[in-house]
Amino acid sequence: MSSSKLQWLAAAILFVTGGIALAAQSNKSSDKPLYKWTDEKGVVHYGDSVPPQYVKQERRVLNTQGVEVGRLEREKSDVERAEDAARTRATDSARHRDQALLTSYVSVDQIEELRDQRLDLIEGQVRVTTLYLDTLQGRLKTLQTQAHFFKPYSSNATAEPMPDRLAEDLVRTVKEIRQQERTLAGKRAEQLELRERFQSDIDRYLELKTARAN
Repeated sequence: MSSSKLQWLAAAILFVTGGIALAAQSNKSSDKPLYKWTDEKGVVHYGDSVPPQYVKQERRVLNTQGVEVGRLEREKSDVERAEDAARTRATDSARHRDQALLTSYVSVDQIEELRDQRLDLIEGQVRVTTLYLDTLQGRLKTLQTQAHFFKPYSSNATAEPMPDRLAEDLVRTVKEIRQQERTLAGKRAEQLELRERFQSDIDRYLELKTARAN
């Protein structure tokens, strides 16, 4: 390194350390803390108070010897605060879940027993919905058979137009079948979600028990 560069570096170090020393010396007679902050140009500043335009950014707290003893975090944005709150809620929820698992069950068998009970309830609803769907499908076939005797389904030139009541029954039955099919699909999805949730509980319960044992 050239002598001119060494001289410049030495001067910069003396400037910075001198700034710390002067700020610390002027602060000895006061109980106020000494702060260190950086402006928008990257220049480091020291003082016993921070200008208003820099109070929202990170500041360092120094003692009278210029040694860092603390740090004041920068002010967070609304988005960052919302993210922090969401993480806190998730952490609290996980902690409450762990506590509930350990206080509610004495074994994995007990968790599985509760799972099977709830699955049986849903399976009962599935069976009722399936039987109702079978009934609706049978009714639809009967209505479709009747509809073939009337226009526009009949090939008989003398066939009469379909009665309004028959047409309404067809539309209503088709709508009800679609609704019950959606209900059945929802129950199947509920069963799958329930199995996955209970399996997650079992896995976590075993982890917690192992951790306690160790």
